[in-house]
Amino acid sequence: MKLYSPLFWSLGVILFSTACEMSPIASQDLSHQEIIQELTEADIVYLGEVHDRTQDHEAQLKILEALHEENEDVTIALEMFQRPFQGAIDRYLDGEINEEELREQTQYDQRWGFPWSYYAPLLRFAQENDLPVLALNTPTEITRQVSSQGLDSLEGDDFRYIPPREEIRTDDNPEYREMLEEVFDQHHSHGRSGNPENFIAAQILWDETMAEKVAESYQDNPEQQILVIAGQGHIIYGHGIPNRVERRLEDIPFTQRSVVFVESDTETEDALADYLWHH
Repeated sequence: MKLYSPLFWSLGVILFSTACEMSPIASQDLSHQEIIQELTEADIVYLGEVHDRTQDHEAQLKILEALHEENEDVTIALEMFQRPFQGAIDRYLDGEINEEELREQTQYDQRWGFPWSYYAPLLRFAQENDLPVLALNTPTEITRQVSSQGLDSLEGDDFRYIPPREEIRTDDNPEYREMLEEVFDQHHSHGRSGNPENFIAAQILWDETMAEKVAESYQDNPEQQILVIAGQGHIIYGHGIPNRVERRLEDIPFTQRSVVFVESDTETEDALADYLWHH
């Protein structure tokens, strides 16, 4: 039985589609090499993927390799792994377990479920080059609980792998809330039941959890470059993870840049991200 919710893992695709319909069409003309060159100057880089698009994953590896050539101190931060399983990732990087054991010990197939081949090259590169990998995501059990019962249902050990309740801000970004409401309405247009406030709270909890881990890592080592890989819905317009990282690091000078991958024949808004990477 799979633990992940299709509503959540498809959210990046749904949000991207919704966003494209909201504003006038525009495009960016930078080459891939020009984008990479500019990314080398950022402290935190976000790559917004469509989870099941192979070209996105190929581009991610290309970008990682290029950034590592410029700065060997790169940390890879992945939405695809949940925070309780950081220890298994560390054991793999240390050579204590193999790839199949990593996949099993992180419960990858049950908790994420997209083909392992999409992310294995990133993990292999990290192991070969002695790079840290961060498990960013909220435990599925907690996300489900908030989705069904709300944030106020959390207590005690529920907060072990997520931020404190006062740091989970659901009212600080009206534009993001509006986008999430549209996603909820689309998903429930066929008569499915659900509570929109709980849905929004669960999505924002997901963002806050990932942002907390990224911000903590940067605070611990400002010399590193952090490469965050997550669904587009967590990154576009600076909503989701980036603005929550900025809130947490407001007293620390740093730069962050975002990339969204798009099909070569797709025209979309420049405002979606700092850079549009056309396949």
